[in-house]
Amino acid sequence: MKPKKKILNDFGGIMYSTDPSFTYEEENLAPAEALANKQQDLRVMLDKKNRGGKAVTLVTGYIGSSENLDTLAKMLKNKCGVGGSVKDGEILIQGDFRDKVLLLLQKEGFKAKKSGG
Repeated sequence: MKPKKKILNDFGGIMYSTDPSFTYEEENLAPAEALANKQQDLRVMLDKKNRGGKAVTLVTGYIGSSENLDTLAKMLKNKCGVGGSVKDGEILIQGDFRDKVLLLLQKEGFKAKKSGG
């Protein structure tokens, strides 16, 4: 998931403090617990925006730890034989591999769907 953008209301109305020892205390958010593969609702889509015309396969909707997301991304990159990365809780696979990624995710037991045309 993408981290939520901070807005003024998130800081309780505090915009600026002249006190040099002031530190804003944020609420500690518990990390998202990893759901079972059958409960994950993943979306597989092709994305070309802001990438210089190059296509990437984008997998979104994963809920769980970043380590598990990294291992899933590594497995998908190895099976497709291409590069990629993990950014903002999304897996980026270089190239148009929607069908292959969808089949691989379904074999792993994820509930995955094609999205975006």
